[in-house]
Amino acid sequence: MATEIERKFLVQGQEWRQLATGVVYRQGYLAASPECTVRVRVADDQGYLTIKGATQGISRAEYEYAIPLKDATELLDTLCQQPLIEKIRYRIPWQGVLWEIDEFGGENQGLIIAEVELTNADQLLDLPAWIGEEVSHDPRYFNANLAKHPFSRW
Repeated sequence: MATEIERKFLVQGQEWRQLATGVVYRQGYLAASPECTVRVRVADDQGYLTIKGATQGISRAEYEYAIPLKDATELLDTLCQQPLIEKIRYRIPWQGVLWEIDEFGGENQGLIIAEVELTNADQLLDLPAWIGEEVSHDPRYFNANLAKHPFSRW
């Protein structure tokens, strides 16, 4: 079983912007519950289907598969819950880990979250200066919940 171990943080300041270029993402959910989410994503010109299990601490089962772009686009436009998640993802290597910064658009405009995947839940991190408050344990910041309850409505 594939396991995702991830921490999430709010981003502060603008310093991070000079460190990477972004890729536009559109994603939606075919199913979203605390036990399981099924996500469709388009990143650049590639489609993906991702299945994630229940979150336990900062870990959960994750399976991701490339699917044809046409299929992903049709699923997003016809079967996924609305609104879709729109964001630009930036990837920034830092002190041996890869940070993914998501700058949200659409109904989540104004929200910027940094995620980092870890090899184990106890892994120590050297946090960049642009990392703010940790939100790993706040379910409001899960993308599936942002689709149901967008940041603009908090």
